[in-house]
Amino acid sequence: MDLLSQIKENGIVAIIRGAKPENILPIAQALYEGGVKTLEITVETPKVLSLIEKVSEEYGDDLIVGAGTVLDSETARAAIMAGAKFIFSPTVDEETIKLTKRYGVISIPGALTPTEILKAYESGADVVKVFPANVFGPKYLKDVHGPLPQIPLMPTGGIDLDNIEEYIKHGGIAAGIGSSLVNTKVEMDEAYFKNLINNASLFVDAVKTARNR
Repeated sequence: MDLLSQIKENGIVAIIRGAKPENILPIAQALYEGGVKTLEITVETPKVLSLIEKVSEEYGDDLIVGAGTVLDSETARAAIMAGAKFIFSPTVDEETIKLTKRYGVISIPGALTPTEILKAYESGADVVKVFPANVFGPKYLKDVHGPLPQIPLMPTGGIDLDNIEEYIKHGGIAAGIGSSLVNTKVEMDEAYFKNLINNASLFVDAVKTARNR
């Protein structure tokens, strides 16, 4: 199974933003134990390139790690050289998409309007991140898929356990989950990581439930 199919099958991309470098591997381990096997480390994280490299080396093909909040092609290339398997962007930057695809890496730019979504896809995006998804809600995915059924959409922004099933039901091939899964603003102790394992499993189960309906 190729990487894109694995991301779709798992259904969850955990977004790690603002974590301390020493917590990245424990976070990755907890997510993995909870069944979340795709994680994004945002590029403003201190020592992000070495962290992407560490996670890639530690987990190999068992966990897919990528870079997030990538705004330009130079940053995308650096992340790819460090081992990033996908590039998440909050906007549509055509040079970033082209560079990412040049290296055979999965491109997931962010867009909101139908015009932006189509532009991203025509520029080479594998999946379009609908961001911020909570502006229009889950049914917006169905509305976009009416005229644009060929474009894989990944809602990101404001997604939690109360609404993820709706996003998947209305056409999300997966969902990007931030602080409702990985909250980096609290103390990360043994209890935190146990809770993270549990929350990860709840998100994975929610995706399965939505798909089975």
